[in-house]
Amino acid sequence: MQVLTDRFGRAHDYIRISVTDRCNLRCVYCMPEEGLKFLPHEKVLSKDEIVDFMKIMAQFGIKKVRITGGEPLLRTDIVDIVSGIANIPEIEDVAVTTNAMYLNKKAEALKEAGLSRINVSLDSLQADRFKEITRGGRLQKVLDGIQKAEEVGLFPIKLNVVLIKGQNDDEIIDFLKFTKDKDINIRFIEYMPIGHAGNSWKKKYLSLNTIFEACKEAGFEYEPVDTVKGNGPSENYRIKGAKGTFGLIHPVSSHFCTSCNRLRLTADGYIKACLYWDEELNIRPYIQNNPEELMKIVQQSIDNKPESHEMALKLQDEDTSHKPTWRRMSQIGG
Repeated sequence: MQVLTDRFGRAHDYIRISVTDRCNLRCVYCMPEEGLKFLPHEKVLSKDEIVDFMKIMAQFGIKKVRITGGEPLLRTDIVDIVSGIANIPEIEDVAVTTNAMYLNKKAEALKEAGLSRINVSLDSLQADRFKEITRGGRLQKVLDGIQKAEEVGLFPIKLNVVLIKGQNDDEIIDFLKFTKDKDINIRFIEYMPIGHAGNSWKKKYLSLNTIFEACKEAGFEYEPVDTVKGNGPSENYRIKGAKGTFGLIHPVSSHFCTSCNRLRLTADGYIKACLYWDEELNIRPYIQNNPEELMKIVQQSIDNKPESHEMALKLQDEDTSHKPTWRRMSQIGG
């Protein structure tokens, strides 16, 4: 089997597919308060296009898939999309990232369709603050969704916490305590400059060394672990005696580009080899009628993939070698 490899020797076996740019929340790091102009429905890839695309990609070594958005559970055919991908013989792992507003209703059907595991965005454990960060979200609905995911056997469950300076950094201890009695992986993620033209994002950025400082302050002893299933770049730890774990994802302060194995497909059919840079190539016209041309374009995207996304240079006000993406995080899929 031909493996999709770039000029730096990085083999790509993982893809993140955005199935919609729509979302029922307006998280402060993901979307402007006024929202975004969403794609017309006809501009969004259909279920058949997504599944057909994955049948092609599976022949070139892609075996792990994460379905994202926007909010993927807004798709009325999301269960069929998961089933279609999970039934491709070469696919070993299908995951979803969700805000969990509809997870309680759909978790069982998703599990039966072949979903392996789930990531939930959860940036506060305080109802009022959660509503503020998400601009309207209901914390209890998320917690109910997480409980339902546990009941139906989705594992591991990972909770994504974007650390926001001055907004939720005083909850670090609460999140760490959350792992003591639940076999859940809390993942702290650095605030990124995705879709931000200026430098305002820096006011909200906080190095993840803050997590270790919080552990020390609380008297928590922790140790590294390598038993958390997944495809991401998280460095994982366990507080001694805890059932669950916590992880650190620091794309800005300590990027993981040298081991990047992922591609991204936007909801409107553009392949992206790097989250941060603006290069994206349209593969939609070729999914169902010209797989050879499609794979040429995919390989071209991989061939053009830079060695690094250089977000750290943005933090230091230094020039970067490429142009950052114009899309907001919700328009890429993370």
